[in-house]
Amino acid sequence: MPTVLYASYVARIKAFITDMFMIYAPILYLIAYGVMNGKDDFQSSQMAPLVAVILYGFIYAILLWKFAQTPGKKAYALKVIDFKTHKKLSFLRAFFRFVAFLFAASTLLGLLIPLYRKDKRALHDFLSGTIVVEAK
Repeated sequence: MPTVLYASYVARIKAFITDMFMIYAPILYLIAYGVMNGKDDFQSSQMAPLVAVILYGFIYAILLWKFAQTPGKKAYALKVIDFKTHKKLSFLRAFFRFVAFLFAASTLLGLLIPLYRKDKRALHDFLSGTIVVEAK
């Protein structure tokens, strides 16, 4: 196995924020103003935010499956790969990683684990068998 450089926690957070602005915010806007009649309808709906999160999850999984990167990860030269084989993920595994991220984020502790590990793996990385590395 080739050696890899583990992605820093700060770079991962920056990539996440970039993805929120580049992928999730446009989804929210399109649903609120393209499908619904504005933010008030969006806020009063229970289904609209769920649809937005699921759509974001599918886009996220497709990007990881095809390129091993999202726009945010590409901006900060990061890749998400299989922990053991160092290869790209399948679509299902990438989508599972997203679902595991939602769980890890809800516990908050799952997102703080990388601060105490040399390989910088978070709870969702353990659950999905992935690792975030610096792209070459």
